[in-house]
Amino acid sequence: MELNGKVALVLGAIKGIGKGIGLALAEQGVKVALNYFDWEEELSGLKREMADTGREHLILQTNLLEVDKIPGLIARVIEQFGRLDILINNIERGGWPVVHGAYVPEQWDLEMATTLRAKRWIFESALPHLKATGDGVAINISSIAAIVGRSGPADMIFNEGYAAANRAISLLTETWARLAAPAVRVNEIMIGFVETRHAQKTRGWNLLTQERKQAVLDHTLLRRTGTIDDVVKTVLFIIKDAPFMTGSVLRLDGGYVLGGDKVGGMPEGVI
Repeated sequence: MELNGKVALVLGAIKGIGKGIGLALAEQGVKVALNYFDWEEELSGLKREMADTGREHLILQTNLLEVDKIPGLIARVIEQFGRLDILINNIERGGWPVVHGAYVPEQWDLEMATTLRAKRWIFESALPHLKATGDGVAINISSIAAIVGRSGPADMIFNEGYAAANRAISLLTETWARLAAPAVRVNEIMIGFVETRHAQKTRGWNLLTQERKQAVLDHTLLRRTGTIDDVVKTVLFIIKDAPFMTGSVLRLDGGYVLGGDKVGGMPEGVI
């Protein structure tokens, strides 16, 4: 896909991964609509950095938990730019056990509504416009919590509700790829411990003991957490350089799911 002049909607764009993706797309010549709801104190920074790109953009505030407002969000993007080529479905709420403690029904419901339900209704509203371009792209951002759940070094980081919601996203990715083909490619990036999501620049990470943090790194083959740039490069690869990829889940976790054990040399044998 040639990006110059395309239109993208990026969710969760106020900071972190969402903002990084929005800025990178703008630098590629994309007209970007960026949606946010909370973290109002980050808004001035987002406005300044987007203005510095010199690209046409639109910053919107929409509570995506109120699904009746989602068609209006999509309509506003179409009204401003006339089309929608790219959807970055990046919205979630993670229920850190170390932060939130034991589950209560309200926390469970909020995780499901944010991490899973909002993605579904956004995609439904965006799909006709993505199809209309004939070469649309939708990317779901999910978490390796879908695979590891509340286990191992991650047991104070991933709640089982958050893990269940993320596992469901992979099912939606496959279903949506079938619904959208051939005009729209739908793929998923399943991220691991990234600096602004479950790692150094989050409140939860800084509540962990040093031993627990080191255990996460020791369990990761590349022995580091990910960066926003790691995610941005993967997003750009899917959009620009993977025209034959749809319905796929790319795991971007530095090898956490595989675990920290390495393969040793072959033994001498007994023959």
